[in-house]
Amino acid sequence: MPSEPSGTGLLALEDGTVFEGEPFGARGTVGGEIVFNTGLTGYVEVLTDPSYRGQIVVMTAPHIGNYGVQLDDLESSKPQVQGFVVRELSPVVSNWRAHLSLDAFLKQHGVVGLAEVDTRALTLKIRERGALRACLSTEGLSADELIARARALPAISELDLVSNVTCPRAGSWEEALEARWHGGPALFRPRKAALHVVAYDFGIKRHILRHLRARVERVTVVPADTPAKRALALEPDGIFLSNGPGDPARLTQAIREVEKLLAEGLPVFGICLGHQLLGLALGAKAYKLKFGHHGHNQPVKDLKTGRVEVTSHNHNFALRDLPPELEVTHINLNDDTIEGLAHKRLPVFGVQYHPEAAPGPHDSTHLFDRFVERMLARTRARA
Repeated sequence: MPSEPSGTGLLALEDGTVFEGEPFGARGTVGGEIVFNTGLTGYVEVLTDPSYRGQIVVMTAPHIGNYGVQLDDLESSKPQVQGFVVRELSPVVSNWRAHLSLDAFLKQHGVVGLAEVDTRALTLKIRERGALRACLSTEGLSADELIARARALPAISELDLVSNVTCPRAGSWEEALEARWHGGPALFRPRKAALHVVAYDFGIKRHILRHLRARVERVTVVPADTPAKRALALEPDGIFLSNGPGDPARLTQAIREVEKLLAEGLPVFGICLGHQLLGLALGAKAYKLKFGHHGHNQPVKDLKTGRVEVTSHNHNFALRDLPPELEVTHINLNDDTIEGLAHKRLPVFGVQYHPEAAPGPHDSTHLFDRFVERMLARTRARA
């Protein structure tokens, strides 16, 4: 039987390991797959990234919360994580942009947090055993009860997560670009093209939409279950497939609709889950990584140019066994996983990482320009 830690909050893993800590944020008991994020900053964007739906996130950086929460930086309307674990929660918020503290933000949205956890030991455990199921409680439940609950949780591949984060109906994205976001106009360099992009929302981040909207006149966001016929009826110049949570192989209907979209010859760009759906629709296979890639310091090599870019990641799954009509365009230099693909004939490409970089370095924002160039080339060819 595991020993009973004396802390006021407990985190129990399915392998029987228990960590104690001090509660912050909301009080409660939550369960989910536990993953670690290696970013030194960007906890606001991490918390609100829909790709983290169903997961408890551990930040490896030891000091979290010092710059508070800036509501302009949210990647969705609310936090998406199941729980949040840190080594030290800053008692002071010092940032002119901050609207509230991290503790207040999590309380406001009902997210359970645990601080004063040995996150180094926890991260090493996840690296050794993989992304384990876990249960986090600040309600005085015993370690034995939490371990049992963690073991009873469904695997993330069994969950329908996209339906919980997609938009309820189609609509235009008209949000103005302002200087308060990650460099503002200096980063976005708006060069509006008379183009219309239909963006499938599998859990899309707002910063992706900002990058698209900076470059084209119209962006229409559609729900994840939108039939290809309905999307094509909007007369897009290109299709964007967004990031999102969970196992791409579960999205069998979305894969069939992507197949239909590809048959039209439109330029298609996929990021993260969208990249995986592209690969699956074209015959590749998906598999689960041991502990995933989560953070904004992953080195990715462009195989065509030889350039290495430092990139932002958040995914548990990757592609393999690409069919002959697809080529690998990027690889991860840490583990050689496929980070980018392109069709050899069609104007179709995808990347596993996040070129919108929210948070993260801006090395890869040029991929949005590549998407625009593909759409413009098709428009000129049809003129």
